[in-house]
Order: sequence, then structure tokens, then C-alpha cells
Amino acid sequence: ARGSMAAGWERPPVAAALTLLLSLGVSVPGLLWGAPAARSAASLRPAALRAGEVHRLVTYIFVYEDLISLTCGAIIIWYFASSFEKNVGTVKHCFLTIAFAILSALLYLLLEIVVSRVSEVEDAKGFMPVAFATLGVSTTRSRMKKTLVFGVRVPVVLVPWFMLCIAWFIPHSSLLSNLCGLLAGEAYGLGYCFCLDFPESVGSKLDRVFPFSLLKRIPGLKYIPGSLAERRAFKSS
Repeated sequence: ARGSMAAGWERPPVAAALTLLLSLGVSVPGLLWGAPAARSAASLRPAALRAGEVHRLVTYIFVYEDLISLTCGAIIIWYFASSFEKNVGTVKHCFLTIAFAILSALLYLLLEIVVSRVSEVEDAKGFMPVAFATLGVSTTRSRMKKTLVFGVRVPVVLVPWFMLCIAWFIPHSSLLSNLCGLLAGEAYGLGYCFCLDFPESVGSKLDRVFPFSLLKRIPGLKYIPGSLAERRAFKSS
């Protein structure tokens, strides 16, 4: 019985798990005690960026305004971040998460100036823009032509756009920031952001240095190696 339980339970990928813990750490205190100081210090605000607070280009992905959006964000992190990390390895996942967060934020800030003139724009916050970026990468590089969505066969390339419409109904979700994340991911998937790519040999070397060498030692979490051959051997084991 113990063996079957161990076989059925799979350790979560380390970077995805830490992303979830950071989101809880940033958002939960404000939700519990009504003290949004941590959230306001981490959210994406143009005025704060102009004042030199460039950390907001990344930290906004950990910010949630209420329990519903935090729950939705946790599910999205668990599903999209975990899947992406298993496919590319922990090192590349960490690098691309930061890269997609920054690219999405810069594109959002650029388009927000125009869009805000004709419509109210929701603030960019939460992991969803990065999730849409990873979805954009996966669908543009997928070998499948069609897939099932709610029992209907649709072209794979249309799946992210269908999901974008659904995400519109999630509380405090920014359609513009999600769109920016999707555009950043599809640009990367189509090869327009080749400067963000690095060979697997570099990923394998980074696996052995700090802080990634430390991530390997966290009990209960799974470190995904940078080499494709190692990942395949890892899966088969």
C-alpha cells in the first residue's frame, strides 16, 4: 500500500513550488490583515518605475488582490509553471519566467498609454501573463495540428486565444497584460527572441552552481535537469 501511494504521488517541480510560495507570501498578509503594503510595493505601477523601482517589472507576478484571484493564480502556477518546468528544466524555466515577466510588463506599459485613452485598463498583476507566455511557446512549437477543447476539435494555435477570452472573466485579471504575455510567448516560440535561448550545455553547467545547486537539496521538491537526455532518464526512472 505504501509503495503504491509513493508511486502515485509525484514531487512538484521546485521552481513552480517556490513561485507559488512567493505568491502566497506577498499576497496572504494583505488579505488576512488588510495591510496591502507588501502588495503595493510589488505591483506594476508606471509612476514607481519612473522613480527607479525596476524590481516591479518582475515582482508584480506574485501580487493578488483577493482570495478568488489568489486561488485561480495558484491553480495556474501549479498547472502551467509545473508543465513548462518539466519540459525545459528548472534553470531555463527560472530564466524564461523572469524574461517573460519583464517582456510582458514592458509591452503592457507601452500599450497601456494608448489603450487607457479609450478604455479603463486593469493593473497588471499575478502570474497569468507568464502562464500565457508559456502557453504561447507550447502551442507555436507543438507538432499537433488540432486538439480537443470542451469536446470540440480546434486548431492548436487558436487554443491560447480561446483561453484568453475565458481568462477575461477571472476577477482582477488584466486582459491587456495577458495579451502581452501571450504575444511575448508566441514571439519566443516562433524564434523572434532567439537571444533568450541558450544551449543545453550551459543549462547543465548552471545546474551545478549556486543558487541552483541549493534548489536540488530542498526536500520534497523535484529539481528538473537542464539536459534533455537527463530529463528523459529522470522521467523513465
